[in-house]
Amino acid sequence: MSIARKVLENTFVQFGGKIVTAVLSIFVLKMISGYLGTAGYGDYTTVYQYLAFFGIAADFGIFTITVKEMSHDTKKIPQILGNVLGMRTALAIITMGLAAIVVFFIPSYSDTVIPMGVLIATLATVFTLLNGTVSTVLQVHLKMQYTTIGLIIGKIASVGYIAAVVYYLYTSDTTVGFEHLIWAGVLGNFVMLLITTYYTRRFTKITYRFDFSYWKKIFITALPYGVALVLNSIYFRLDILLMTVILPHTDALADGTTSCSAAICGDTEAGLYGVGMRFLEMLIIIPIYYMNSVLPVMTRFLEEQSEKVKKIIQYSFDFLVATAMPIMVGGFILAVPIIRLISDEDFVSGAVHAYGSDVAVQFLMFAMFFSFINALFGFTLVVLSKQAQLMYINAACVLFNLVSNMIVIPYWGFRGAAVTSIICELFILVLTGIAVKRALDFKLDFSTTWKITLSSVVMGVIVGAGFYWTNGMWYVYKLAMLVPLGGVTYGIMLLWTNAVTPEMRALLRKSK
Repeated sequence: MSIARKVLENTFVQFGGKIVTAVLSIFVLKMISGYLGTAGYGDYTTVYQYLAFFGIAADFGIFTITVKEMSHDTKKIPQILGNVLGMRTALAIITMGLAAIVVFFIPSYSDTVIPMGVLIATLATVFTLLNGTVSTVLQVHLKMQYTTIGLIIGKIASVGYIAAVVYYLYTSDTTVGFEHLIWAGVLGNFVMLLITTYYTRRFTKITYRFDFSYWKKIFITALPYGVALVLNSIYFRLDILLMTVILPHTDALADGTTSCSAAICGDTEAGLYGVGMRFLEMLIIIPIYYMNSVLPVMTRFLEEQSEKVKKIIQYSFDFLVATAMPIMVGGFILAVPIIRLISDEDFVSGAVHAYGSDVAVQFLMFAMFFSFINALFGFTLVVLSKQAQLMYINAACVLFNLVSNMIVIPYWGFRGAAVTSIICELFILVLTGIAVKRALDFKLDFSTTWKITLSSVVMGVIVGAGFYWTNGMWYVYKLAMLVPLGGVTYGIMLLWTNAVTPEMRALLRKSK
């Protein structure tokens, strides 16, 4: 089997699993958002966005660096895994402990369900970090189907718990129910870890090792990339946390209703934006899966000083653009039925709020497109051991994000935050692209990009016309009709424009 096919199959296995879990996540999102409402879902989103800061600090880019180290010498996988497992467990305990303490001292979170939610969710984050460590072995062997199995079964366990909470156990007590929704995430991640560990043992022994000199080596190697990831996580999630801190919080009244003292409330804005961000997070995992599959191959080719590295970058660029552009166009046009599908009617513009989650999705589709390409350039800089440049770029973006959001959020809420996200992603795209170009001294070929753009525009026209003509149709029927129509149109256009070149088809058919 050719390397190209192995990379794509490893990617599509993960993506296929992600589609399954995305469908399950839609049920989760719909149940939770309908159960908690916009303000309650804002608190739920805040719990996980808050922990993400500490979680990425515990990860610190170690997954990517570990895959790279294992790809250098597969014979050392047992000792590499053992030491990374020990180091990451220590980091997880420290960072999650700090997160659990700090949250109780944030004034705007006092007298809310957020602190207790964070305390419970730290366990889910620890299990996720350990699962990511163990799965590095499967990634190196391009056997991520086993991780996907764990992901799906864990998600099913979580969905079952959530359904029991929402429909049977705590139908009228959302405060207690809120905590159990967090416990559902803990259960799902624990099941996922158990299954991934079971399959990883087929390839290597899993034992903790405490070679502190090796810990130091990995930590120093990962430091620039880890800081870059922390900064990336800050600018990606800072907007929601700033909304909950800058804007007033919704208060519960004696008659059971809620009220906010201002035109826009932090938890409501976070809830509306959080649904859009959740949809975005389902999508941006695609380039991460793809680049994690490409990473071992790029590492080997770079060591051999092979020109194939440049070809891999070009093919990866074309693949990511070809994947992201139709999603961007389709997502923008179908934002309203998408939100109706994944959430509650109250989250749509005009139902309760003038600007709903559909507006957030439309803005975030542009950020998603830039994010796909950013993954390629970011991972390439890691392979080239240029993590420091990525760190400086992300630091500049965090500063811009912080200042911009503090200015725009009080006036435009999540809409201002969404525009800031687009600008940040574009900023990173330009600078990382320049850094890769200088390091490898090559130029991207955009001939396929124009064909992809034309194919996406034609698809958008067809889907847009269909959206107009199906006005009034139930959103499920509308999506069931327009999504396949868009996919078929896009596929035909790719073939007609020869965007998938004969050379690329031959590459996928190679047996060696």
